[in-house]
Amino acid sequence: VSLMNGLWATGNGLRIWPPAKSKLASTGAPLIRLAEFRFHAPLHYEPGKPIYISLVELKGLDVDLPPKMRLGPAGGAGSDSAQSGGGFVQFRAGTIECTRALLTLESGNPGKPPLVIAIAHLKLTQVGEGRSAMGFDAELTNPRPKGTIDTHGHFGPWEVEDPGESPIGGSYRFEHANLADFKGIAGILSSTGNYDGTLRDLAVNGETDTPDFRLSSGGEAMHLRTQFHAQVDGTNGNTRLQNVDATLGGSHLIARGEILRVAALNAQDGQMERPGGHDIALKVNVYSGRIEDFLRLATSGPPLLTGALTMKTALEVAPGRPPVSDRLQLNGNFLLADAQFANTDMQKRIEELSMRGQGKPKDAKSPAAADVRSTMQSHFQMENGVITLPDLKYMVPGAEIDLDGTYGVKTGALNFKGTAKMQATISKMVGGWKGMLLTPLDRFFKKDGAGTAVPVVIGGTRKEPQFTVDFGRLKKTEPQRPGGPTGAS
Repeated sequence: VSLMNGLWATGNGLRIWPPAKSKLASTGAPLIRLAEFRFHAPLHYEPGKPIYISLVELKGLDVDLPPKMRLGPAGGAGSDSAQSGGGFVQFRAGTIECTRALLTLESGNPGKPPLVIAIAHLKLTQVGEGRSAMGFDAELTNPRPKGTIDTHGHFGPWEVEDPGESPIGGSYRFEHANLADFKGIAGILSSTGNYDGTLRDLAVNGETDTPDFRLSSGGEAMHLRTQFHAQVDGTNGNTRLQNVDATLGGSHLIARGEILRVAALNAQDGQMERPGGHDIALKVNVYSGRIEDFLRLATSGPPLLTGALTMKTALEVAPGRPPVSDRLQLNGNFLLADAQFANTDMQKRIEELSMRGQGKPKDAKSPAAADVRSTMQSHFQMENGVITLPDLKYMVPGAEIDLDGTYGVKTGALNFKGTAKMQATISKMVGGWKGMLLTPLDRFFKKDGAGTAVPVVIGGTRKEPQFTVDFGRLKKTEPQRPGGPTGAS
């Protein structure tokens, strides 16, 4: 303690426990730990007026707040002093500056972990002026993705009975957030926005920008931008995304859902072990997308095909250590229109299939064949890196291929079975004198209103697909009698 130029005091190792009669006293743990402190106050004091402290400097502050900090019966911590005829000594501080602080907000749910906020630097102004709000400037360290958050605004008045009801509002800037902290994705994210409400119920509006978003399993870096509105519980970190408007390359997405923090669960009493972390559940709609954007994100090199994509899906990512791609689950449907294969040889085969399916074999051989666009649609599920497509339809003018099977995202493995249906009969597909010779076989391939129906198998990999006729199923196909299945004209 020094009395030169007013009162200067320094100290270390400060501990503050809850009042003896409060519900928290039984824990035996201090609410506040403080490594070092230093403050200045004038020597002049007037009875009945707050003691003014111009500056408080804190280092190594550790605050552990329960979900509802009830310090005592109705009157709170001041009840005993009021009943004994005493009164509070009130303080008013000009500025409080703190470095290296750790704020732990305990959850009211035993199954949820506490929210821990690391604060590199915090500056408070207008402290202790009755029930008015404090101004603040803070620099926070976000644990995952690791990055720095600069924020300023107003906080309070502090609600002693329930800190979660304390008002708060301000703006933030989140920079240099490394998404590689989440296994399976990468990129450097930045975000700006504002928030307002109470600590337990914050309305947050902001935007993010990730110029180099990518999947760590491969693929190209894509520019990902979002604008969002969310409700955030600042006491536990749970976030409900009410609207996320995102752009990936040239594709537009809308998402909503929630991101909840869950505690680790040890295997016992027949329950399965569950790792702690974030449980993500979203509804995602792609209204104006391009399939090439998603293919570039997933695979390296030129995209397999281009086209307009519409998709609706439920997206879930369970907490855990494996890469995001292994924990990602999807369940939805898609429509791909106006599609063309980037590979020239493959696109020529599609054009030939279309011309022959329409009974125009001469056009199939012409170098000036029509510009054929494909359409694909299906429901789909994705789990453990495998996409299941139970009712995939591939359509071009004159032909439709119905398939059921799976696709391995990482391996590129194709495993599909189905039926290729053409409008034209097999004789008209071949044409010429060879087609005339095949006319007796037309009735063997007619089925379900199609001029030609052939069972097919698609195997191999994404880079080297294999398209073959399933002769085993073809032998079991009964020829369609003239006049239709019943013989009626």
